[in-house]
Amino acid sequence: MTAFFSFPRTLIYLFTDGSSRGNPGPGGYGAILRFGQHEKELTEGFRLTTNNRMELLAIIVGLEAINRPELPITVVTDSKYVVDSVEKKWVFGWEKKADFGKKANEDLWRRFLKVYRQRTVHFKWVRGHNGHPENERCDQLAVRSATGTKLLVDEGYELIEARRA
Repeated sequence: MTAFFSFPRTLIYLFTDGSSRGNPGPGGYGAILRFGQHEKELTEGFRLTTNNRMELLAIIVGLEAINRPELPITVVTDSKYVVDSVEKKWVFGWEKKADFGKKANEDLWRRFLKVYRQRTVHFKWVRGHNGHPENERCDQLAVRSATGTKLLVDEGYELIEARRA
């Protein structure tokens, strides 16, 4: 197996992926937390959501699950939406503007910013569906949850859609 990059033991790695069956449609996220030899998988499915919401929620839930905020975290994701929004500082600009509430996924971005500011987070983008083992596993978790029978309500999405109707 080809190594995509090595994993120093002093860091926490968070691998994530999101999925939706239709956009919007049923969706899910998958996340793997790795610290040294310890690993934990996180996944949930929702009855109506979008792919971008699931990509972002995977990262939020993973960051919130880390009980060692003093350690640096590397988030490995195939989501250009999230990586570009953070690394190009778009989300910080949105936050300063009066119309932040009109941005897509504003509820999740506010939740993300809260947990992001409590940690040292770095992002590494990987191409999805390209053989990266952890990304492939996260995709499996996300798809399995999106197609499962115990789907939750994505209240942020469904409330916004109900207001638009």
